[in-house]
Parts: sequence; C-alpha cells; structure tokens
Amino acid sequence: MTDVINETSQTNAAEAPPVSPAKQASAKRGGRPRPPGQRQPQAARPQQAPRPVNPLLQRLFELYPKLFGAKFLPLKLGVFQDLLARHPEDFKKDELKIAMGQHARSTPYLDSVAAGLPRHDLDGNPVEPVAPEHVHHAILEIFRRRQARSREDLRPRLRLRLIQAIEASGLSREDYAALVRVQDEATNALVDDALAEMAVQAAKREALLRAFEASGKTEAEFADMYGMNPAEVAATLARVRADKAGPAVDPA
Repeated sequence: MTDVINETSQTNAAEAPPVSPAKQASAKRGGRPRPPGQRQPQAARPQQAPRPVNPLLQRLFELYPKLFGAKFLPLKLGVFQDLLARHPEDFKKDELKIAMGQHARSTPYLDSVAAGLPRHDLDGNPVEPVAPEHVHHAILEIFRRRQARSREDLRPRLRLRLIQAIEASGLSREDYAALVRVQDEATNALVDDALAEMAVQAAKREALLRAFEASGKTEAEFADMYGMNPAEVAATLARVRADKAGPAVDPA
C-alpha cells in the first residue's frame, strides 16, 4: 500500500484586529475558514496508470482465447513445453517463462484453480484434475489478497470454501490436513478451523442417523415427526451412510 503524503499572511496589528490561526491558514489557502473541529479534506489519491500487458500474454490470448481470454482455465502440467514446441517462432524460452509466471500468479487464474476446474491442454480439452493441494493453496492466496483490501472479516467465507475443497478432494480430513500442512502456524490454524467445523457437521449427521434408526419410522414419518424437510432428511441420511461405508474399492 502506498501512503499519500499531504503538505501567513502577516497583518499589521495597528491597522487590523488580530487574526486567528485558522483564518491565517484559510487566507493562505485563499478560501473560507473551516469551522472548529472540521477536518481538512484529504487530497484525492492519484490514480495509478494500468499496468502494461506483457506482449506475450497478448499473443497467447490471440492464439488461445478460450484459455487466456476473458475467462481463464487451469492449464495442464507441461503446457510450457507444449507452447515452445508448437510456436518456436513466437516465443523465446526465458521470455515465455516470465509471461507464464505472471499468468499463473494472476487472481483470475488462481480463481479458476480454486474453483476446482480441470486442467486443459492447448486445444481446450480437459485432461486432468487439479491436485487438491494446488486448489487449497489457490484458495488461501485469493483469501489473503481479498482480505488485505477488505475491512470485513473474510474468514467465514474462507472456512466454507475450504470445507467444499476438502469434500471435493475425496480425502479424509486427516489425509487432507497432512497434505496441506505448512510451517506457517497462522495458515495451519485456518485449515484446522475448517476441519473442526467439518467434524461438528459430521457429528450432527451421525446423531441424526442414530435418532432415525432408533425411531422405527420411515424417513418421511421421521421428518414429519420433527418438522423437518423430507428431502433434506433423506439427503443427510444418505450422506452419512456413504461416509460410514467409506470410498468404493475398485477391484483389480
């Protein structure tokens, strides 16, 4: 963040009454004196000129608008070598490496990774999922950038996004935590917060299943007995049964 740095007429006492400091400052500004307690207006921050676009990124947009256009898509691992092989006349290795680094660090690209979209090849075909740890780190980086610009506490939103990412990963809470654990304890605390909320939700689902099994009722009767939405009850019971069963094993 860049701080903006802000920056008397003498009157003959024999000819005129004393002039207050406020009026002296006003006279120097050529304006009317401010009422007591009124703050001096802050100077408007100069607008920063837009950062120039790397010409190689512009060229990539022209060649692959579906990947580098208005909406970015995650790129397959090894796409850097694919670009050099396909367009040796357009790109030099060192210059392309810089341009691709700028692209991969951009917020729109991180958004596409955080959303869990699959990686794509140069022809726009989805070829592989993004690794859970890559999704995770993209979510955290977006959170840090947006939190730095916001007075609102964005941690509740982060918690929800992390829970969604953990569930989509197909990993257990323990395996996910081991995969994304880093040395920064503040970052680990954010992950632990999401994992703790998931544990609370799982306990509630299991309690619902136990109450249903003890009731001897059908799902519809059980929902009606407690004034619950039958569809939500059915979905919750199906989910907790699937969680207890564990992932399906593909026979060799």
